Amino acid sequence: MHARIARFEGGDASRIDEQVAEMRSQITETRAGGLPDDAPEELRTLVDTVSRFVHLVDRETGTSIGISFCDTEENMRRADEAMNQMSPDQGGGRRTSVEIYEVALDETFG
Repeated sequence: MHARIARFEGGDASRIDEQVAEMRSQITETRAGGLPDDAPEELRTLVDTVSRFVHLVDRETGTSIGISFCDTEENMRRADEAMNQMSPDQGGGRRTSVEIYEVALDETFG
């Protein structure tokens, strides 16, 4: 498994809940009925390659971190290429860094 970690700074902290709701809605719609015919190719690639997504936010600073998980290195390369073509939504800040790691350990407690 591989993880892509993208950091965003300068986002509008007052829009965090709205942006998270939009992401949830898009994910729910995609799971329920697939992508609309006019969906961008980058989004189609993400649906095909990303197996898990985690979004972390700092409400005070408007900073956020998106972590995308892919089952294979090839899928991560494809997802990274697609995400590099995409821009943050209005008020989402600017992407300040992107790093890719192999996931060496992923355990759940409880």
